[in-house]
Amino acid sequence: MDLMTHSSRFLLPDFPADNGSSQFYALVLLNQRIPRFTPLLWNHARLRVCADGGANRLYDELPQLFPDEQALAIRKRYKPDIIKGDMDSIRAEVLEFYTNLGTNTIDACHDQDTTDFHKCVAYICGLPNLENHNLCILVAGALGGRFDHEAGNTNVLCFFSTTRIILLSDDCLIQLLPSSHHHEIYIQSSVEGPHCGLIPIGIPSRSTTTTGLQWDLTDTEMRFGGLISTSNIVKGEIVTVRSDSDLLWTISIKKA
Repeated sequence: MDLMTHSSRFLLPDFPADNGSSQFYALVLLNQRIPRFTPLLWNHARLRVCADGGANRLYDELPQLFPDEQALAIRKRYKPDIIKGDMDSIRAEVLEFYTNLGTNTIDACHDQDTTDFHKCVAYICGLPNLENHNLCILVAGALGGRFDHEAGNTNVLCFFSTTRIILLSDDCLIQLLPSSHHHEIYIQSSVEGPHCGLIPIGIPSRSTTTTGLQWDLTDTEMRFGGLISTSNIVKGEIVTVRSDSDLLWTISIKKA
């Protein structure tokens, strides 16, 4: 079984955008409150996409993170590359503003079977000359608000299970650990932890084994209605995970 490594280095302020490697970060903004570290994610990303009403959040909330600067200057500086979705949430003046700045808008109202987030991920994964194994999609505003939205966002992780997608809020991140690999998670202790969790998704886990946690699992069965690993604590610099089912990994994000 192949090894998959994970790191939240994109939360570090001194982490260069290209990292001297071929890692390709794409940022997707959804229609929930954007995290305080969104400008940092923006700087690391090589593609920035707003999912429909996510453009409203960018327009309204990002200037609040720069109270000493003029809002118009911030809005011009942080111009998304793409706005895609049903276009039923974005305000007309926001759409006009970014269109005039050169943002490409893609109206996908013909597709009512998938969420705007799903549409944006499909668009990114379909870009030509993009090596999918080096792609990592950071999703701001993915958590909080209505639970059905959160469940839909989590479903996107499962639908695109071979793509690295990380859901982010001010409080935590969530990503899928597919059972096709075993996993090494490099903990960035200055910005994340110590609280974490591992949650089976799709089907129960008959056997999960970890190292690096305060309460490690050893061939442990996990399922809803039984044991799931919540309120665990990272103890080392590396957490390892092996499981016979897909798991959601979540870890808290420290306040500045």
